[in-house]
Amino acid sequence: MTLQALGYVGIGSDKLEDWVGYATRFLGMQLVEKSRNSVALRMDDRKQRVIVSAEAPGASFYGWEVADADALDALAGRLEAAGVTVSRGGQALAAQRRVTDLIVFADPIGNRLEAFHGAEIAHEPFRPGRSISGFRTGPLGMGHAVLTIERLDDVLPFYRDVLGFHLSDYILKPFKAYFFHVNPRHHSLAFLETGKNGIHHLMVELFSLDDVGQAYDLALMQPESIGSTFGRHTNDHVTSFYSWSPSGFMVEYGWGGRLVEPGNWTAEEYTVGPSLWGHDRAWLPEDKRREARAMRLRLAEDGVRHPVQVIEGNHQLMPGTCPWWDAVARRAG
Repeated sequence: MTLQALGYVGIGSDKLEDWVGYATRFLGMQLVEKSRNSVALRMDDRKQRVIVSAEAPGASFYGWEVADADALDALAGRLEAAGVTVSRGGQALAAQRRVTDLIVFADPIGNRLEAFHGAEIAHEPFRPGRSISGFRTGPLGMGHAVLTIERLDDVLPFYRDVLGFHLSDYILKPFKAYFFHVNPRHHSLAFLETGKNGIHHLMVELFSLDDVGQAYDLALMQPESIGSTFGRHTNDHVTSFYSWSPSGFMVEYGWGGRLVEPGNWTAEEYTVGPSLWGHDRAWLPEDKRREARAMRLRLAEDGVRHPVQVIEGNHQLMPGTCPWWDAVARRAG
């Protein structure tokens, strides 16, 4: 694969002060730069991961990371061979993005994409805006982006055949959604067919489930800020909730994402719905919310369970297994 990860995201907003508060005191990002027209935020050892600019609300660009200069040139050549207009970012833009070099192009529906290499590493340790264990990033990238699409056929061939995204899985009910990976993160990009083009949500993953629960406590102080309630997904196994950002799209705040094996993964349709439990989606029409709830209740009746995905050091094995639990585990297996 040429693309390695979602490296950074640019967001347009006319509410920069609201973004500073939301990103730092709620999400736990670190404010590293602020001017009249822009805000830069850290999530890890990178100089920046999120750039908010004073412009029309929504996502304004997506930065996809490649290995080096040769990989960037190869990607530019492949795009041009496919009839895509490509421009070099130049030194000034590279300095703004805190990278060595980048190219700029658009997908078939006009989303601005940037591919880059050589992201700057900060000399100082990451200092979260509130007490959190940290974000799960590294080779997995900063998280994932989910875009709303008027017609899936308008974008899937470009992302799959030109950019080299690989399908992880898809659902057709209660809405159409396709999930794609470029590294072991279950998906770094997904598309929802909604009849209009835009951004649905960005996802960030935390090291600790308690980080997510504590953020949910904060969100419950303003219930109208919650776009989807606390719940767990069927496909990537993430436990999360969604909140409305100052730009009008959602941010998924999650923990425990499963990994795929790039090059050795078989995509499948998930017919059981997008969530095991929870995730009551305020953004869905009422008929679709009812359909989604019915799918979750069927999963509960069928006794569907998934093991949690943990990293070394943040779990302990529970004592006291019993024949009943052993039988449950065998059925789940």
